[in-house]
Amino acid sequence: MGLRLNPGVAELNGLADDRALLGRTSTAERVSDILRTRIAEGYFPPGTRLSEDGIAGALGVSRNTLREAFRLLTHERLLVHELNRGVFVRVLTVEDVEDIYRTRALVECAVVRGLGAPPYAVDALAAAVEEGRRATRESDWKALGTANIHFHRELVALAGSARTDELMRSVFAELRLAFHLVDDPRRLHEPYLARNGAIVDALRGGDRQEAERLLAAYLDDSRRRVVEVYGRRMAEGRG
Repeated sequence: MGLRLNPGVAELNGLADDRALLGRTSTAERVSDILRTRIAEGYFPPGTRLSEDGIAGALGVSRNTLREAFRLLTHERLLVHELNRGVFVRVLTVEDVEDIYRTRALVECAVVRGLGAPPYAVDALAAAVEEGRRATRESDWKALGTANIHFHRELVALAGSARTDELMRSVFAELRLAFHLVDDPRRLHEPYLARNGAIVDALRGGDRQEAERLLAAYLDDSRRRVVEVYGRRMAEGRG
């Protein structure tokens, strides 16, 4: 597809701002957390070649630590190592996108279904909806996509399960890789902002079944839309 990019100065400068997150006990896991978050927020598009020197310097870590972080993220299928070429952010297949949505439907709907008796803690969900509204007012469609991912991350967090949170962090980061190939991000993300708000309203009203119904329909519509657009872009790229 010709997607072979390099992170620019702005991306590396932004990454350098994350050095404080490493603390004095820098580990490959913390580095991988930072890079995963950056991928999920759209800083490193699919096909980006990740420079060992640039990223290690920006984060102030050794190349060995960075290589271990790369290995962890390769295991999560966010990165791919190409022999004699380096490490790249993975380019998803259509089948990958289908599987991401299948996983989302299984996990997110189960989280809502498994909620106990109301009231439900919806403040973080409502904050993500407001984040999306701000992005829309500013016509920042990349930020709207990020806000949408934040909404679903907070939805998963309602389960109160660190293991589920960890699983879905990688899934949401992979989802962002699919979003990068969508040629009209406004058309993709904007309709779901109101649907996020409707899910919040259902949960705020204590109607767990309605929230699950809305979520299941949302995910199915989103899957069909993203797969359609992604498949078309992949076909164009091959041509």
